Amino acid sequence: MPTTPLRDLGVGKLGFVEQHGLLTDAQLEAGGRAVAEVARRGIRTVRLSWADQHGATRSKFCSAPDFPAALRNGLDMTSALLSMDTTNHVFTHLFAAGIGLGIPELTGSPDVVLVPDPTTFVVLPWAPATAWVLCDMFYSDGRPVPLSTRNVLRAQLEAARQMGYEFVTGLEVEFYITRRESRRIGSDETGWPAAPPEVSILAQGYQALSETRLDQLTPILTVLRDHLEQMGLPLRTMEDEWGPGQCEFTFDPQLGLGSADAMVLFRSAVKQICHAEGYHATFMCRPHLPNITSSGWHLHLSLQDHAGANVFATDRTRPLSALGDHFAAGILEHALAMTAFTTPTINGYKRFKPYSFAPDRVNWAVESRGAMLRVQGQPGDPTSHLENRLGEPAANPYLYLAANLAAGLDGIRRQLTPPPLVETDPYVEEAPRLPAALWEAVDALDHDSFFRQALGREIVDYIVLLKRAEVSRFLGEVTDWEQREYFEFF
Repeated sequence: MPTTPLRDLGVGKLGFVEQHGLLTDAQLEAGGRAVAEVARRGIRTVRLSWADQHGATRSKFCSAPDFPAALRNGLDMTSALLSMDTTNHVFTHLFAAGIGLGIPELTGSPDVVLVPDPTTFVVLPWAPATAWVLCDMFYSDGRPVPLSTRNVLRAQLEAARQMGYEFVTGLEVEFYITRRESRRIGSDETGWPAAPPEVSILAQGYQALSETRLDQLTPILTVLRDHLEQMGLPLRTMEDEWGPGQCEFTFDPQLGLGSADAMVLFRSAVKQICHAEGYHATFMCRPHLPNITSSGWHLHLSLQDHAGANVFATDRTRPLSALGDHFAAGILEHALAMTAFTTPTINGYKRFKPYSFAPDRVNWAVESRGAMLRVQGQPGDPTSHLENRLGEPAANPYLYLAANLAAGLDGIRRQLTPPPLVETDPYVEEAPRLPAALWEAVDALDHDSFFRQALGREIVDYIVLLKRAEVSRFLGEVTDWEQREYFEFF
């Protein structure tokens, strides 16, 4: 890593970031521009945010005068966040040696250091005099924390570069927008987890891609469009999806970390903007509301060489090159264990149903929305690529992308041959069934040696521990279904 002095940040003393070589020259230059932008636009607060194990943002609000110091030295953050589930309960042995994972540096919840990545700096148009920057997490000795998932994806991107490729991905994300019925939060609504808000539906009934239905959402979609574009997110389309109030946003393809970083900012921004406007946006896969269908997150992916050419494109009779076939074969071979990364919630497995436009087994096809892996493009099409339809919109973006890339690269290294493309009904084909529940996916990941080797033992053991704790909590609760099924009858 370069040792360029942080002169552009107006500091002369050697700081934590420069001492350990944690920023590239491009990042240092971006840091200088960010500091200048803070001064030019009268920014008062910079949110230093970190994407946690769930893909949600955790943040400290830094004053503008202290922002250059944070760029030089990072900012302290408690590592206790790594021991918390989605309800903010501690799920592991926080004060035991290695928090139950054999990672001694995390024993007792010590501070870690958040280092801003200045290339992610944006001004938040809905928050007065406020900017935002995404951070990476390091130990106090400058080593990256292995449970920080952005680093997990970064390692896979570097592996691809060593093989001569850049990872190209595009986002296609479904989610629901509802109207909050009250801004009041009662004292009885503050539990772990908090009670869900009371909401109403914005559009009646199922009318996919209806202009009339989409127009009913115009008041909030216009605000979202303007804010997302002002932040530089590469918004491509906004669409009315199948369910009432269900939207689909798509984004232009991006290289490397781009799509994952964009997804983190997009989800956080949409929820904040909708809340400020009196709405509630949810990226939960299947909300428990009447007449609601599931939401998915389809990941479009390909590789390009260092000259920028799509190496999946071909002029032969098949839509993918031989290298594209190998990449697809790797994803298919590792799909069962991968599902713990692409669909990490209990709720997400209610989406895998036959004839639902979601997959229910491990297969692939050309232009079929029922297959797990969809080939988009024709022979000679320079944009030919793969679409993985496994994901739910609540997935951690870094783990979702990293798992796909690791599996695809394994297919290339081993020159795997994929099974035949499905040419009939993908829901009746003889192929391995996808996990029917989160605990099945976690078991598949736990018994899989590939992802431990590719992504790192620490992160896989950690996700298995985290998700088994979530499953245990779920199985220990009495559900509405059980109450209806048994309470009166027995």
